[in-house]
Amino acid sequence: MQSWTLEAAIQRTGVLKEGHFLLSSGRHSAQYMQCAQLLQHPAESEEAGRALAALFADMPVDVVVGPALGGVIIAHETARALGVRCLFAERKEGRMTLRRGFTVQPGEKVLAIEDVVTTGGSVGEVVKLLEEMGTEVVAIGTIVDRSGGTAAFRQPYRALMSHTIDSYKAEECPLCRKGIPVVKPGSRESIKS
Repeated sequence: MQSWTLEAAIQRTGVLKEGHFLLSSGRHSAQYMQCAQLLQHPAESEEAGRALAALFADMPVDVVVGPALGGVIIAHETARALGVRCLFAERKEGRMTLRRGFTVQPGEKVLAIEDVVTTGGSVGEVVKLLEEMGTEVVAIGTIVDRSGGTAAFRQPYRALMSHTIDSYKAEECPLCRKGIPVVKPGSRESIKS
């Protein structure tokens, strides 16, 4: 791809959705970032992975780990660009864990990668798991930071882009007052606020 930019890729692949959405936090919004739309295209995924890898080229990394489901593809592409292995963590009985024979060694330097960070909850769970296993999580990265600056991590945190999305408590939602039907996108169960 010639002169790839994330902004153009988001436009090309329809990542930014408009409508009335129920977010995993339980809040409502008129916009939703669905990075799976970008990551379904191998060439776009590869470019996004290269761009993320470039953000962390100054750090030693032994392994890249992403949370299932959203972080799997972008973690893989970032790992490929860095020339290291890739693992993913998934929930089992409500707790993030490494399964499928994946292991890490104490002292390994880990880069945690996610597709979109809103609260940082999923990638934060991955970081906690990896630290409990004795690794050193050197940094956290994402394609899109939609936290509005509220995602707080102890490790360096870098994003390819930031995008703030206004959201509302269900009882204060102007879209609900207009009678616009709500859609629940994404892969996580809703958490009522």
